[in-house]
Amino acid sequence: MTREDFKLLFDVNFEGLRNYLYYRSGDKELATDIAQESFLRIWEKQPTGGPDKWKGLLFKIGHDIFISQYRHSRIVADFAFQYNGHQEESPSPQDEMQYLELETKYLKALKTMSDKLRVVFLMSREEDLKHREIAEKLGISVKAVEKRMTKALRILKEALVY
Repeated sequence: MTREDFKLLFDVNFEGLRNYLYYRSGDKELATDIAQESFLRIWEKQPTGGPDKWKGLLFKIGHDIFISQYRHSRIVADFAFQYNGHQEESPSPQDEMQYLELETKYLKALKTMSDKLRVVFLMSREEDLKHREIAEKLGISVKAVEKRMTKALRILKEALVY
């Protein structure tokens, strides 16, 4: 892979990879870091083949890094929860349990949504985009965005009702 090939790969795919990772993680900084790490690994790997294969490899590497970091963060969070659970000023066990239950229901609801619904919902809630802006970015009508948001909110409401 030449520098020109790599630069072209980066210019064409960085935003797409970062957005993909952002919608998986919900964290813009993490998504940017993982995207950069993915390109670094592509450069180090010096893959053979053409640019069409590099894009797939790039997204696979990004996905694998995300999964590794997610697993690591869960271990750290579990440890922190156990450590903080023994301090006197921590929330009550009932509060912790309710929060974890609510968070679990929310994440499960997000996972049950189709990609179309989840993307529209996250763009609206995480990026604070208006329906018109979402429609422009996704190349769909504003009405389609409204329908997807309505369905996503209905799924969340059903999942979060006790």
